[in-house]
Amino acid sequence: MSTEQTKQAEPWTVLRLLTWTTDFFKQRGSDTARLDAEVLLAEARGCSRVELYTAFDTELNDEARVAFREMVRRRGEGTPVAYLVGYKEFYSLKLRVDQRVLIPRPETEHLVIEALDRAKEIPGDEPVRIVDVGTGSGAIAIAIAKNLPRAQVTAIDQSNDALEVARYNVEQHELTERVQLQQGDLLDSVSADASWDFICSNPPYISQSEYDALEPGVREQEPQAALLAGSAGTEVIERLIPQAAACLKPGGYLIVELSPMIADACVELVKASGAFEESSVGLIKDLAGHKRILKARK
Repeated sequence: MSTEQTKQAEPWTVLRLLTWTTDFFKQRGSDTARLDAEVLLAEARGCSRVELYTAFDTELNDEARVAFREMVRRRGEGTPVAYLVGYKEFYSLKLRVDQRVLIPRPETEHLVIEALDRAKEIPGDEPVRIVDVGTGSGAIAIAIAKNLPRAQVTAIDQSNDALEVARYNVEQHELTERVQLQQGDLLDSVSADASWDFICSNPPYISQSEYDALEPGVREQEPQAALLAGSAGTEVIERLIPQAAACLKPGGYLIVELSPMIADACVELVKASGAFEESSVGLIKDLAGHKRILKARK
């Protein structure tokens, strides 16, 4: 029997499938090939990723093998893993995602951390009033509410489709009493009564040139409206700054995720508004050292 025939006769165990699929995804340009393979195989087997490591010699049954093969095919064609399995972990929380919403990124967790840290400055037991602008899957609103029991969050999105996804996630995490969902364009639907402690947002901030250069798995699969801001990339944030200034309490914070490409320009826009303490305006870097979060105190 030839070497090739011997390979074909070997059983498709968990370990063999992980090895083959990792190599396949690497050939397709994935930077997270092993992780992708593990997440998809765990989903097909109905187990956790950790359990795969105690089942290396186990063969898949026919149903799991067919499900896994289909997910691998679609991943190879560019479909993000999160859309294939229907969820994404964010700030240790499991969130439903599909092609109606942007997939939450680890970089956005820095925004949540900053909001939670600044919330410690607010004394007493009074509710901390927060707006999450462009909530998408509800990731920011849910993560803050879960970790700040006195938070009262209004989560806004222009897309009713996105709000359906966010509503499911809010209900799953039992936060319906503290996270209110609202349809609207930025802060147009919020009364400008200077009553909010925090305005947080991961808005569209990608310029047209950046968008055109995105990998196909992002550009062709995730909602354009959640990514593309305009030719410069600053267009949405530029609209948000004066709205936030009108809605925040004195001492309240605007905390926004942005692209490193427009970070310095956005700092200048905030300072030029004259509504925020100049000494409070700053940028927070992500783990890769990129300027990622803008913060400013009214």
